[in-house]
Amino acid sequence: MNGPNDPTEGVIPYGSLVVDMALVVLVGWAVWWVVRYLRADAMTRQSIRQAVRVRWGWKRLAPMLKLAATDKTPTALAALANTDGKPIKPRVLIPTLKVTYDAYGVIARASCLPGVGLEQFQKAAPHLADAWKCTRVAITQDKPGQVVIRGVRLDPLKLPTEHQPTGDVPDETARWDLGLDEYAQPVSVDLTQVPGVTVAGLPGFGKTSLINRLLSDWAPSPCVQFACADGKVSAAHEGDYADWVQRMFAFVGDDLEEANKLFRDLVELRRLRSAWARKALGVKSMWDVGPSENWPLVVLVIDEAHTYFRDHKGSDPKTKKLAALAAENARLVEDLVKKGRSVGMLVILATQKSTGDAIPTFIRDVCPVGLSFAQKTAEAAVAALGEEIREWPDANPINLQDPTYVGVASMNHQSQPGFTRIRTPYVSDADAAHIADSTAHLTADPSALLEAFLGPRMWDRDVDLKKADADAA
Repeated sequence: MNGPNDPTEGVIPYGSLVVDMALVVLVGWAVWWVVRYLRADAMTRQSIRQAVRVRWGWKRLAPMLKLAATDKTPTALAALANTDGKPIKPRVLIPTLKVTYDAYGVIARASCLPGVGLEQFQKAAPHLADAWKCTRVAITQDKPGQVVIRGVRLDPLKLPTEHQPTGDVPDETARWDLGLDEYAQPVSVDLTQVPGVTVAGLPGFGKTSLINRLLSDWAPSPCVQFACADGKVSAAHEGDYADWVQRMFAFVGDDLEEANKLFRDLVELRRLRSAWARKALGVKSMWDVGPSENWPLVVLVIDEAHTYFRDHKGSDPKTKKLAALAAENARLVEDLVKKGRSVGMLVILATQKSTGDAIPTFIRDVCPVGLSFAQKTAEAAVAALGEEIREWPDANPINLQDPTYVGVASMNHQSQPGFTRIRTPYVSDADAAHIADSTAHLTADPSALLEAFLGPRMWDRDVDLKKADADAA
């Protein structure tokens, strides 16, 4: 029994306090996880449970897949503690693993060990997929000494997605967000310094929707102006771009003469820009300073491109005239693709089969970015993506003909070897129409902008355009 002068009286029991605080933290952590789990959707809950299983089973699984290293050199502490002189057992080192999750599966980051690096993890990928019950597993290098293991339980390519444009000005003017790859990772393409893009694929498999997203995401920027030649329609109020006409400074249908005039006007704009770029911008390439309201990126969409380039056979006057127009159209578009890059002009050509009769090879082969939705023949796949696609059978678009793959395209991505399959999202007509309507006031003719930008002293349509062509070449 403590007396009145007991020195322990009033002393805080720190041991008990530490235990209580630890319990509070543990309970708080548990409650946070329970709430997070309950608020997640059904797909994410499955991924949470999957992530827990991956963490708990890693130390046992890693040695079985030869993802462990044996250290036969004893530590200093072990050597000091070894007083009986018996051999010290070698240590088995397991790579540390940090696991996160999303709706599609798990993302793990593992540290490398001597003899256990990227190559060893990649060899073990099929076995990791089996052990983790994943559709597929990909291993990539995150940074020196660390790999990222992406496992998807659900195939992102088979799950349709939707994109609702925000109406905000994009952070990067020429960044094209395409969708999700086969590991549910976002895929984008940098179209800076890119003169042309080809988009091929069977009707109804997603070409127009893909372009629709680009228009929806880029339209809020006053630094981008659009023109369109749609070979599927005869008038602006028809077809897939009817709502977008108000956000385009020019639109033509399937009339070859009207298309020829549009292409001529754009080539003249290209030549004038080439002539004045150095004086007006202070640089030879517009991309050194980036697009502006006065000097916007000009995007020309040519849908059903074969309409404008098809070789017309016949000896009657009408057929000869159409053949001449088609040949000149091809020459004009070739000029834009080959010479328009540095002055901020981008051509997007869409067609069902991007064979030479649909898009002339002298145009198609200088477009550095190409995508293809489903194709029926190997010839069409090679025309769209090049001979190399034969070496990547899993990504070949002839395997995308199932209705499940509507909206899935194959492409040769800029940042990695081989080909990537992408699930492109659907943009509703209502959302596209809303963006087009809310951004219509930003529409301006780039030629008029150039004239206003240069002013009456500099503006001269009789400038030496031959010199401009030489500079562009």
